[in-house]
Amino acid sequence: MTGKLVGKTAAITGAASGIGLECARILIEEGAQVVLVDRAKDRLGALCAELGEQAHPLVIDLFDGPQVSSMLKDIEALVGPLDIFHANAGAYVGGAAAEGDPDQWDKVLNLNVNAAFRSVQAVLPAMIERKSGDIVFTSSVAGVVPVVWEPVYTASKFAVQAFLHSTRRQVSQYGVRMGAVLPGPVVTALLDDWPKEKMEEALANGSLMQPREVAEAVLFMLTRPKGVVIRDLVILPNSVDL
Repeated sequence: MTGKLVGKTAAITGAASGIGLECARILIEEGAQVVLVDRAKDRLGALCAELGEQAHPLVIDLFDGPQVSSMLKDIEALVGPLDIFHANAGAYVGGAAAEGDPDQWDKVLNLNVNAAFRSVQAVLPAMIERKSGDIVFTSSVAGVVPVVWEPVYTASKFAVQAFLHSTRRQVSQYGVRMGAVLPGPVVTALLDDWPKEKMEEALANGSLMQPREVAEAVLFMLTRPKGVVIRDLVILPNSVDL
């Protein structure tokens, strides 16, 4: 790799699997010190042992608001002032709105919206004070194109896009960059509740991406010249017709 992130620090939520783990891996490969944030304590410990001394585990329950709001001090205790924050953690729910489980919707919305916004709010003031920093959301193509079979998930990602676009305009004057990577379908645990037939069809016709491909897009966003921001980066399998 190129070593473009040597000397940089990063924290990634939902880093114990999927996109978050691959983003942690690629940032470490580029030289960054990375805090992997997740509630899966044992898995985090094993992953950080595998990833090496640049990987630092931080166990946080993102459903616990006070824990999230105080996370920066724990991050800084591990790696020092934070250069990059990736609000990646999320959950998925699909299906018809008339037949859905509102209790499950609450969990998805709390993680995708409330926890994401709160975690960004926790790290922004220090970046503003230092007049430097990058914040990336893992959004979704569903945040710009309503997807008929996932109304609640789509709504959560539209909320992420609205928060991102508004907040980015508030903080750009301080040298803080904010952007979102918006992937189409990716092979992660979020798709575990897809119908089996749909998953098999998607795998067969090449309409699913791998997490590493999303991580490479995030790295591209983070390594643009300081005066350039990638506000939204949509990444799709070539066979997806959107």
